[in-house]
Amino acid sequence: MAATIAAPTRRRGAFWARRTHQWIAWIVGLQALLWMASGLYMTAVPIDTVHGDHLGQPDATFLDPRGLLEPASLAGRYPGLTALRLKRQLGTEVYEIHHPGGIALIDARSGRVLGAPDEARIRDLATGYYTGIAPIASVERLTSAPAEVSNRPAPLWRVEFADRHETTLYVSATTGDLLAKRHDLWRWFDVFWMLHIMDYAERSDANNALLRVASLLGVAFSVTGVWLLFYSFRRRRPA
Repeated sequence: MAATIAAPTRRRGAFWARRTHQWIAWIVGLQALLWMASGLYMTAVPIDTVHGDHLGQPDATFLDPRGLLEPASLAGRYPGLTALRLKRQLGTEVYEIHHPGGIALIDARSGRVLGAPDEARIRDLATGYYTGIAPIASVERLTSAPAEVSNRPAPLWRVEFADRHETTLYVSATTGDLLAKRHDLWRWFDVFWMLHIMDYAERSDANNALLRVASLLGVAFSVTGVWLLFYSFRRRRPA
């Protein structure tokens, strides 16, 4: 009698497990495929390649301290000076001075004020940062940062190169510094990252409600699949 009652119970359990498994498959099946495809891309392409370090680098030439203006002498010219940075641009040592009036660039040897870089200087700077051999395709000054560099300060220059990866360098319109490197492999990574974490707006929140719900459904899909597998083995067990 107990065996007679247990058999229908197991069949009902298997029926609901199968039905639940099927419905969850309809709901999260595509997302599960996207998780696997995006995960494959993100593990197949090295992260250093995605970052584009092979396509652009800031000037790392040795800074020669001989003959430079003393930083103390700049305090009188820029009252309230808050920060001072020595860097090298286009073969010249440059002081980047932060003061209440903004940011000033001056030649660290002559003291000549350089001013904000114009398009010609941006072209030279971007060509120096770029490690490839392709020519510049376009240069554009932007007053607001586009989505792919939304966390970078504006205004900035977008310099695109005519290479097969559509390399784009973003250069500060204030300091002339290299702010970001973007290329097609990075852009594809960004799309797959968006699909992976299911944040279709900001592409940065890996703890959003939609992802949590999909993850819970994915767990339920796996659990019901294990139950069906277990039931299948039990059915095949000889009497």
